[in-house]
Amino acid sequence: LAGGIILGVALWLRHDSQTTNILYLQLGDKQAPNTFYVGIYILIAVGAVMMFVGFLGCYGAIQESQCLLGTFFTCLVILFACEVAAGIWGFVNKDQIAKDVKQFYDQAFQQALMAESETNNGKAVVKTFHETLDCCGPDNTIGAITPLWRDDLCPKKDSILKNFMESSNCHKKIDELFSGKLYLIGIAAIVVAVIMIFEMILSMVLCCGIRNSSVY
Repeated sequence: LAGGIILGVALWLRHDSQTTNILYLQLGDKQAPNTFYVGIYILIAVGAVMMFVGFLGCYGAIQESQCLLGTFFTCLVILFACEVAAGIWGFVNKDQIAKDVKQFYDQAFQQALMAESETNNGKAVVKTFHETLDCCGPDNTIGAITPLWRDDLCPKKDSILKNFMESSNCHKKIDELFSGKLYLIGIAAIVVAVIMIFEMILSMVLCCGIRNSSVY
C-alpha cells in the first residue's frame, strides 16, 4: 500500500500540467532543464519496487519462510540506501533546479524582446511560462512595463494598473512551483523511510522468531 501511494504521488508529479508545460519546452536547439524529473523517476522506481518487495515480505510472512523474509530485509536495506543517496542528491541540487529553469526563462525572455525574435521560438517559450504560471517578466517592474511595448508576451489584463497589481514576477513563481513540488517529494521520502525502518525491524523480529520456534 505504501509503495502504491508513493508510486501514485510520483506519477502525479510527473504528469502535473504546470511542470510538463514548462519542462518540455525547447528554445532553439536547447531543451529546458529537466533535472527535476530525475528525482521523480527515482520516486517512481522506489514505489514500484516497494510494491513488489511488499508482496514478497507478505508472502514470506504467511509461509513463515526465513529465506523470503531474509530476501525481503535485504531488498529493504538496498532500497533504504538508495533513498538516502537520492535524498542527499536532492538536498544538494534543490536550489540548482529552480536556478536552471530561471536562466532558461531569462534567455527566452531576452530573445523574445529582440527584433529578430520572430525567427526563433523565444516568444512562444515566454508566453508558455507566462500563461502557465500567470506571471510576467523577470521582476514586477519589467512585468508591468512589458505590455507597453510587447503586449503579446503577457497575460491580458483590463488595465496597466491591474497588470502591475496582479502580475507576479516569473522568478518568484518558478521558485514557488519547484519548492512546493520538492517539499512534497521530501515528505513522501520521509514517510517511505519511516515505513522501511519499521518493516526492517519487524521482518527481522519475525525471521528470528521463526528460527527460534519449536518445530512440531
